[in-house]
Amino acid sequence: MTLQIRDDRARALARELATRRKVTMTEAVIQALEAELRREAEKEPLADRIARIAAIAAAESGPGGRAMTKDEIDEMWGH
Repeated sequence: MTLQIRDDRARALARELATRRKVTMTEAVIQALEAELRREAEKEPLADRIARIAAIAAAESGPGGRAMTKDEIDEMWGH
């Protein structure tokens, strides 16, 4: 099966990558797609990233925190 790149921008990007890597355009496209698939597989889901950041923040804040004054709350909200 043949893959035809009809989009001018896609063709130019494939050609540029092939030139930089000194490979054929086909090999450049294969390498780029493989690299992108690896990145997707390694990507941490957003919910997991948020949970990790929240856990770090909770651990660093210590128990209970402190009460904020009305002035601090107003300043935080831009009042």
